[in-house]
Amino acid sequence: MERIAFFDTKPYDRVWFDKLNQHYNIKYFEHKLNEDSVSLANGCSAVIPFVNDTLNADVIEALYQLGVKIIAMRCAGYNNVDRNAAKERIPVVRVPGYSPYAVAEFTMGLLLTLNRKIHKAYFRTRDFNFSLNGLVGFDLHGRTVGVIGTGKIGQIFIRICRGFGMHVLAYDPYPIPDADFSYVSLEELLQRSDIISLHCPLTEQTKHIINKESIAQMKDGAILLNTSRGMLVESEALLDALKNGKIAGAGLDVYEEETEFFFEDRSDMIKRDTILSLLVSMPNVVLTSHQAFLTTEALHNIAKVTLENLDAFFQNGTVSNAIV
Repeated sequence: MERIAFFDTKPYDRVWFDKLNQHYNIKYFEHKLNEDSVSLANGCSAVIPFVNDTLNADVIEALYQLGVKIIAMRCAGYNNVDRNAAKERIPVVRVPGYSPYAVAEFTMGLLLTLNRKIHKAYFRTRDFNFSLNGLVGFDLHGRTVGVIGTGKIGQIFIRICRGFGMHVLAYDPYPIPDADFSYVSLEELLQRSDIISLHCPLTEQTKHIINKESIAQMKDGAILLNTSRGMLVESEALLDALKNGKIAGAGLDVYEEETEFFFEDRSDMIKRDTILSLLVSMPNVVLTSHQAFLTTEALHNIAKVTLENLDAFFQNGTVSNAIV
């Protein structure tokens, strides 16, 4: 029975891995995978890291020296993996799609919360304050939403928006043939959209796709949604735009420098990230902790596909869903 090191473990991770695992001795570690914790993989044939684990050249070299045969990411994103370091040394696989509905539905939840001030109303009524002052939103019906990235999540979000009677504009460098929605240039999308939602992977081309220059092209009072990757948005530029009203509000499930904070309880931390603290404190920001994926269905699918990736490798020598 192959021994597997599972890093950055949370209680909800174990539920489906324990239910579905039949072939492996999984060692669960709460530590994130990095240079300090990589030794925990000693004696293991595989590791199962997550989106904020460190898989740089040093960590990959250490895993290789420890005899780890495969890195099975339990997520879709892999921008934290040094692919050049892993090439021809350790195959790296991932879960390309676990529940696009979970992320798309959560994105609409952020928009509704932000627009209709649901979070503010919740806290008011708990204090028996039933005033409606300051809670005015706007109808989504008839508004224009710009969707950047039209993979599975982006397509489902587009369908949800259409259900609200919204007009849809889309941008993707690799457009879907015969799509039933309109593709436009990024510049046109920024200029025409009342709401902009990011659903693209983090690459060299998309890093800081929302920056000072792209924000300047937006409509005054636009709303920005990001449930993809934090580094798609230049945080300081966003903060400035929120302060001066260029952007009316932001619904964020990710943050540019989230690695040390998200998925953890940092409520007792004294030294905090300044920009993150300012974003959290702003009345026109709803910020959550990278939870858009977190549904029962998604967790089941993550465990299922990760274990299938390992089965294919150890039973047949096949590298499924490879990124390297």
